[in-house]
Amino acid sequence: MAHGKEENIKKFNYTKYEKARIIGARALQLSMGAPFLVALNNEDLEKLRFNPLEIAKKEFEAGVLQITVRRSQPRFDEAKEKKAE
Repeated sequence: MAHGKEENIKKFNYTKYEKARIIGARALQLSMGAPFLVALNNEDLEKLRFNPLEIAKKEFEAGVLQITVRRSQPRFDEAKEKKAE
């Protein structure tokens, strides 16, 4: 059973803030001249109006972005546990 990149994106639930951050960071990269990670012909680019934000959304939906999200986990120290007792 092969797992595609789209399945990985659907499996991992990003919050709306994480999704906005990922797409915004990629859009900034595209506006600075980064190459596209998805194949887009001239017709597709004209439909998207060469908008870096729309291109970044397409790349996010395709699952080709190499941007990861690090979520911090709460730490339980012994000192906190002693205070709770």
